[in-house]
Amino acid sequence: MEKYNLISIISLIAFFITLLLNLFLLTVKTKNRLSNALLAFCFLSNAIDMSIYFVYKFADQYPNLAMLRGNMGLLGAPLLYLYMVSVCYSDFKLKPKHLLHAIPFLLGILVVTPRYYLADLPAKDVFLAHFSEMPEIKFTYLLGHAQTISYSIAMFVLLRKYKKIFLENYANIAMYSYHWLFQLALVTAIIHGIVILQSTFMFAGYKHTFTIVQIIVTLTFLSLLCWIVLKTMYNPDLFRGIDSRLPLVKEIVPEPAANNIQEKTEKEPETNVKAQIDELKKHMAEEEPYLEPSLTVQDLAKQIKMPVRDLSILINHHMNQHFFDFINEYRIKRAMKMLRDSTKNELNIQEILYEVGFNSKSSFNTAFKKHANSTPTQYRNSSL
Repeated sequence: MEKYNLISIISLIAFFITLLLNLFLLTVKTKNRLSNALLAFCFLSNAIDMSIYFVYKFADQYPNLAMLRGNMGLLGAPLLYLYMVSVCYSDFKLKPKHLLHAIPFLLGILVVTPRYYLADLPAKDVFLAHFSEMPEIKFTYLLGHAQTISYSIAMFVLLRKYKKIFLENYANIAMYSYHWLFQLALVTAIIHGIVILQSTFMFAGYKHTFTIVQIIVTLTFLSLLCWIVLKTMYNPDLFRGIDSRLPLVKEIVPEPAANNIQEKTEKEPETNVKAQIDELKKHMAEEEPYLEPSLTVQDLAKQIKMPVRDLSILINHHMNQHFFDFINEYRIKRAMKMLRDSTKNELNIQEILYEVGFNSKSSFNTAFKKHANSTPTQYRNSSL
């Protein structure tokens, strides 16, 4: 009983933190209103699902609501997935087709309807008394676990494509959105794994172990909420979406063409490709567009008056670089030149990184070490 009281206290704290976090997400002035709303409802659905630990005394008075509460968890994974899509793609909008994500939730309700929602009160009491033995409940739990596994896989597939498109079209090395979403997907996947373990112990009849895992789940959920609160405090402008219409370069250049790119370039005038590369390098050297932190492949294509598709293929295939690496190579070379210049000694590292187009010290240090095999400070000291 003491363990159950502990779970009640933890889940109650988590529930109220969820309410405060949702209040912030739904009222803060931001262009990410849809994303914030999806994240808020995602955590609210999970918090309602976990509220059983402190509202169980009211289950007898409102049995239908108690059962409906248990199905709320089936909305968590779809809402989290849609949240990630909305953060990844700045042009995302909710459409009627997205209601299909609610099918598992509705199916969970329909399965228990004949023997629970349409049953009389004594029958409902019997159903709840043998809760873990009921085939409908076992089916609902299996459905929920299959759903969370499927959505976890879908999230990582989404993020993999998002990262590739980002690297091919953007030069903001911080990549805050990707790192945040990857961490969130990883943490939630771990939580789902623990929940699956919890369900296994429940149906196997290991009550003591089941209770311990319950405590772990509620503590993990509470920790996740606290982590998200800290994220919103330290990174209020966390998200940057990309255009969902941007294709991957491998989608622009079919696989056979990509595999035979050398053959293709031999048929085409090689001087034309070389001239385009020379023109691009000349523009980079003279105009220094890389000094703009938010530079994209679309911006650069407009500057040199070249179709975005052609510029993307030129950099990614003919120059064998991501746009991301291509731009930041120029930034690092500019930074190295400034660090070698004795007349720039009055500038500290942070001032230099902002001047060459970076927007955070950690990302600058990572990129600098990748290109120069040393930290900016070490490079400056060895050059003077």
